[in-house]
Amino acid sequence: MKSSNSVRSNSVRSDSVRSNSVRSDSVSACNHPRLARREALQIGSIGLLGMGLNHLTGLRQAVAADNGPLQGKAKSCIFIFLSGGLSQHESFDMKPNAPDMIRGEFKPISTKTPGFQICEHLPMLAERSDQWSLCRSLTHGSNEHSAGHHMILTGHSQLPPGFKPNEPSRTDRPSIAAIAGRATASTNNLPPAVVLPERLVHNSGRVIPGQDAGEMGPQHDPWMIRASPFHAKSYGAFPAYAFDHQERGNPDKRVFQAPQLSLPHGLGMQQVKGRLQLLETLQNQRRSLDGFAETQQFDRLRQGAIDLLTDSSVHHALDVTNADAKSLERYGNNSFGWSLLMARRLISTGVSLVQVNLGNDETWDTHGNAFPHLKNKLLPPTDRALSALLDDLNATGELDETLVVMASEFGRTPQISLLEKHYESPGRDHWGAVQSVWFAGGGVHGGNVIGASDAQGGYPSEQPVTPENFAATIYRALGIPDTAVWHDAADRPHQIYHGQPIPGLT
Repeated sequence: MKSSNSVRSNSVRSDSVRSNSVRSDSVSACNHPRLARREALQIGSIGLLGMGLNHLTGLRQAVAADNGPLQGKAKSCIFIFLSGGLSQHESFDMKPNAPDMIRGEFKPISTKTPGFQICEHLPMLAERSDQWSLCRSLTHGSNEHSAGHHMILTGHSQLPPGFKPNEPSRTDRPSIAAIAGRATASTNNLPPAVVLPERLVHNSGRVIPGQDAGEMGPQHDPWMIRASPFHAKSYGAFPAYAFDHQERGNPDKRVFQAPQLSLPHGLGMQQVKGRLQLLETLQNQRRSLDGFAETQQFDRLRQGAIDLLTDSSVHHALDVTNADAKSLERYGNNSFGWSLLMARRLISTGVSLVQVNLGNDETWDTHGNAFPHLKNKLLPPTDRALSALLDDLNATGELDETLVVMASEFGRTPQISLLEKHYESPGRDHWGAVQSVWFAGGGVHGGNVIGASDAQGGYPSEQPVTPENFAATIYRALGIPDTAVWHDAADRPHQIYHGQPIPGLT
């Protein structure tokens, strides 16, 4: 059976790189018996070289960089995901004229754009409203975390057959990050799609579905940089903004660990070159004895590890906790700031898409104690880091060629409620019917509002859009043609687009 998991245009089935098409891999990881790539790296090439790569266990995804480039409006995309569900009423779609139990405690403030108001706790973004736009009418049919994650992260309103909310499955739809990783190419030694700083994990420890390549195959899972260790009870932009939803009395002592790429102490590049020459001699002898395709794949992974170790631009992109004091102050000396700074550096080095998870699962799930947590712990670091990101991209001219989007798996209920058994003060529950999605750069018209919610902020009243429209907006910005497909192990084509880009943004 022929095996090919490449992404390609319906009209293009060759290995050549063409404008507005995606190359089909003639040599692909999925064409061969699968290696345990993590073990291969740890035991094989890295072990033979006497090297180690702290945190970068996703090196097995380096083969994703084999895809050909596409030309689009944006060279890159930063996809900011607020896991848990950002409240539209306490952020970008306030209802000051609604009854008390709907409008909430926060007040709206004017932005730089006349007639455009947002939450008072987002003052820095308000000053930059001419650089970003909103869609206030994204809607889908689920109020459940796992389903909502899958819908937004994959761009599919309908869940796949046999969907398992408690664990990822290879029958899940491919994530937007996985699609971007197959359909675009990085210009550095990193894969074209990266996710950071942590995997989305429920407070019970279960992994949230929808963030991997799913049915596309594990070899296409986005490359994960785990810089933020999972904490089962504490949430927020640690260290400065750590909090616990249910006040369990467990302070968050996590440390943001930017990946470090370095040679072991006492091992210089000349020694490395000597070991490489010896290794090459041994592998040449092995090649004469076997013709397995795993050898070629292994060599590519080994070279990817070496390239990462020796690439100064990659080192700079990942070394965010040691940034200069001015940058740390502008972005915020916390996990949210460090994450967006790392994303900004990664796209500057040539990564096509960086998904930034601002908080693990339920960080933004404000059922209770919503107003103090949003006011003191969540909105300020987001406001600061996102504003710094806009300033940096604008200063270098990269904002025009970088699409920045921010969304959650759903919004929050119009009605405020109090769960007395769990919280001291009220909040809002899950609400898939409407949420606000934030866009900037990549040709997006600043100071623009697409769609609207009703008077209570509960349902779309104008121009409803779907997760399919959301995903298509990212794909179109990156230049992926609407005829593009990816092929599974049986060479069956699967459409990438399942909707049209959101109209009016660009």
